Amino acid sequence: MDFDLTEDLQDIRRLARDFAETEVKPTVDADDKAHRFRPDLVKKMGELGFFGCAVPEEYGGNGMGFAALAILAEETARVWSSLRLAFAANLLGPAMTILRYGSEELKKKYVPPLVNADVFGCFALTEPNAGSDVAAMKTKAILDGDHYVLNGSKMWISYCTVADVGLVYAYTDPSRPVKGMSAFIVDMKSEGITNEAITEKLGNWGGPVGSITFENCRVPKENLLGKEGEGFVIAMKQLDDTRLASMAGALGVAQACLDASIEYCNQREQFGQLIGKYQMIQDQIAQMVVDINAARLMVYKVAFLKDKGRSCTLETSMAKLFAAETANKCADYAMKIYSAYGYSEEYPVARFFRDAKYYQIVEGTSNIQKTIVANDALGYRKANK
Repeated sequence: MDFDLTEDLQDIRRLARDFAETEVKPTVDADDKAHRFRPDLVKKMGELGFFGCAVPEEYGGNGMGFAALAILAEETARVWSSLRLAFAANLLGPAMTILRYGSEELKKKYVPPLVNADVFGCFALTEPNAGSDVAAMKTKAILDGDHYVLNGSKMWISYCTVADVGLVYAYTDPSRPVKGMSAFIVDMKSEGITNEAITEKLGNWGGPVGSITFENCRVPKENLLGKEGEGFVIAMKQLDDTRLASMAGALGVAQACLDASIEYCNQREQFGQLIGKYQMIQDQIAQMVVDINAARLMVYKVAFLKDKGRSCTLETSMAKLFAAETANKCADYAMKIYSAYGYSEEYPVARFFRDAKYYQIVEGTSNIQKTIVANDALGYRKANK
């Protein structure tokens, strides 16, 4: 692994940081408190090529790779975690999965508009009673002539209330747990689909989340990705992709906590000196610096491995786990450093604290990542095959 970023990747960081600082930051507090989704910002990200990094030019991408994507997601979340959701909703969910498993017709039809953010996407895996236990899903897609008839419900689906295109998982053969699952590309404006927004949530207030109900929704059979029964394998591969954006987002939130803490330590005085002069504060700052740098190395390693086309499920789980826990540790320390001001809405620390918790849950909880890592170490189930 090369520890020096190429000039191109450094340019991408500068581009992302400039976008976040000039386009997002001026209104981020007001947008977040209003639970306001900013489609204009997502579209601007598409215009700048944020969603084209891992996509070949022939499908509207720029081919910059996963390392570029990780940097873009990190810098976006550093200013507003809610906006980071777009990387999974448009690129790493539907677009990348279509590229891997879709027909040429599906690639040409859906990937360019997802990359350009001319349309919004989502991926629907979680159900009310099927979270970590993906195989327990109940949604069915039964073949009827030239269409599959989709029935069931999905829960906690980011962007589903604004999505035009959805990557949906369902059982085509309910009698075969895991092996009867399939994946589809669904027009989210189709008849038989209803959405309900989930507005009462802890954090990521600017990221739309909701539930989906499918009632006899007809999906053209050519919208099947891969073959019938390959849905679980497709879902696990997709999660390896979307977890990259998640861990990079956690890294961005952690960095935001450190930046805010350093700034406050060099402004706030107590007992006649800056609070940054006190050893207990320095202990917290030092731990944040070390953990963030360690997390960044792990996250970037995953991105570099993916750019080399190497299997890295184990590295993905380790990095996702550590980045999520680091974000929460840094948010906790930032809250303590700011004290009462951190507990208020006067400073962004309260937002960082709320948003950080998300990363311990989404794309596989921290406990699921521990299970993957432990099973690999114990030899029960090797993650990289």
